[in-house]
Amino acid sequence: MTNDLTDNLFTLIKSLSSSEKRQFSLYVGRIGVNADSKFLKLFKVMAKQAQYNEKLILEHTNISKLQLSNVKAHLYKQILVSLRLNPAHQSIPVQIREQLDFALILYRKGLYNQSLKLLDKVKTIALYNEEKNVAYEILEWEKIIESQYITRSIHNRAESLIKQTEILSRLNVLASRLSNLSLQLYGILLKMGYARTEEETTSIREIFQKNLPEYSFNEMGFREKLLLYKAFLWYSFLTQNFLSSYRYSLKWIDLFNENPHMVSLHPVSYLKGNHYLLESLFYLNHVEVFEKVLIDLEATIKDPKIPDDDNIAALSFLYIYSNKLNLRFMTGDFEGGELLIDKIQKKIKKYEDRLDGHHIMVFYYKIASLHFGNGENKKCIEFLKKIINNTALEMREDLMCFSRILNLVAHYEAGLDYHLERLIRSTYKFLIRMNDMHEVQKEMIKFLRRLPDVSPLNIKVEFRKLHTTLKQYENHPYERRAFLYLDILSWLESKIENRPVADVLKEKTSLRPRTI
Repeated sequence: MTNDLTDNLFTLIKSLSSSEKRQFSLYVGRIGVNADSKFLKLFKVMAKQAQYNEKLILEHTNISKLQLSNVKAHLYKQILVSLRLNPAHQSIPVQIREQLDFALILYRKGLYNQSLKLLDKVKTIALYNEEKNVAYEILEWEKIIESQYITRSIHNRAESLIKQTEILSRLNVLASRLSNLSLQLYGILLKMGYARTEEETTSIREIFQKNLPEYSFNEMGFREKLLLYKAFLWYSFLTQNFLSSYRYSLKWIDLFNENPHMVSLHPVSYLKGNHYLLESLFYLNHVEVFEKVLIDLEATIKDPKIPDDDNIAALSFLYIYSNKLNLRFMTGDFEGGELLIDKIQKKIKKYEDRLDGHHIMVFYYKIASLHFGNGENKKCIEFLKKIINNTALEMREDLMCFSRILNLVAHYEAGLDYHLERLIRSTYKFLIRMNDMHEVQKEMIKFLRRLPDVSPLNIKVEFRKLHTTLKQYENHPYERRAFLYLDILSWLESKIENRPVADVLKEKTSLRPRTI
C-alpha cells in the first residue's frame, strides 16, 4: 500500500466515533473466524496510536512486512462496508443505490417482474428527492428489461419510458452545465477575489453569458433551480453587486423552505445558503437583519433535520464563527474578543484536516483585523505573518494584498518604524507583481512612505489629506473593494478625532439603514 493509502487508512480510523468503532467490532465479530483475524488486530493497534508507527504494528501483530500492504487494503474496505451499514450513514442516496442493487440482482435471477416493480418504486423515491442522475440510470435499466420482458400491464409502456428518459436527459444536461458554470465562477472568486477592473468585470460577464444555458424555469426542479441560484450568486459576488447576491441567497433559502424535506438531504447546501445570505448582509451593512439571520442559523444547526456528523460540525464552525467575527466588525465591538479568538483557534486545530487552508487564512485575517480594531497591533501583526509567510498555499490574491497593506498600518501604529521602509518596498513590489496597485493602495503607500518626515505638529493635517483623497473612492465601482477588507476611512477618522476606531464604527452603525 502506498504512503497515501496508509495515511488514508490511519485518518479514517482516527475519524471514527466510539459508536462507529463499536459497530465495526460487532460487524467483524458476526463471523467467529474473524475474531483473531489479522485485519482486526491491525485495527486495534492503529486505533490506539497517536501517530502511525509501522514498527509497533509489526511487533504487536502476527502480520509480516510483506503481508502488511494487503491487510491494510482489506481493513480499509471492511471499515467502509461497516460505515455503510451504520444507520447514521443510511442517507436517501445510499438507500436508493441499495434498492437499485437489489433490483439488478432480481433481474440477473430472471425475476423480471419483481425487478421492474422495485425499479419503479425506487425511481419514484429518486425523483421525489431530486436524485435525477440515478433516476435516469433506473430508466435505462427499465428499458433494458422491458425489451426482454414485455409486461403489457401498462398501456403505452415504451412511450412512457421514452418520454421520461427525454425529460430527465434534458434536465441532467442542464444541471451539468449550471454546475460547471457555478464551479468556474467560484474558482475565479477563490483565485482573485472580486473584480478589480472594468476589463475583469467584462471578462466575467462574458464567461457568465457564454456558459449560462438556456432554460425554462417552469420545467426546472429543485436541483436545477438551486444550481441556477448558485451561478447567479457567484456572478453577483464577483461583480460586487451585493444587493443581487442578497436576493439570490434569499432565493436559495426560500427554495429549501418550499421543499423542507430537502434540508436533511442536502444540509451542506442549506447551511451554505445561510452563510452567503449573511455574507451579503455583511457587505450591505445591515446589522439588524444580519443579527437575526445569524441567531436563526445557530438554532438551525441544532435542528434534528441537520445531521450530526463531522462534516456538518466543521462547516457549522466555519460559518458561525466567521460571521460572529463579521458582526463585531459591523458593530465596532472589538473589545473582549479574546474568548472568541481562543475558541476559534481551538476549533481550527480540531477541524484542520477538514478545513481547506484558504478558509483558515481568512480566519487569521479577520482575527488580525479584530486585534487591529482593539489597538492590539503587535497581535495583529502576529496573525498577518501567518498569511504573509504562507508561501505554500495559493490564496485569493486580494486577501494576500490587503494582508500586506494592513501589516504596514499595524507596524506604523505599533511604533515599529524601523521596519516600515523595508516593508513598504516589499509590499510595493508584491502589489505590482499581483497587478493590484490601485489608487487606494498607491495613496496608502505614498502616505506611509512620507510619514517619517512629517512633524508631529502636522500629522493630523496629513491624516486629513489622506482621508479627503480616499473618501472620493468610497463608492467607486472598483476602488471601493479596498474598504471591504480594511476600513481605512474609519481608522483615519479615529486618528483625526483622537478617539478609538471602535467608537467611530459604532457611531456609523447607529446611522445605517435598518431595512433592505
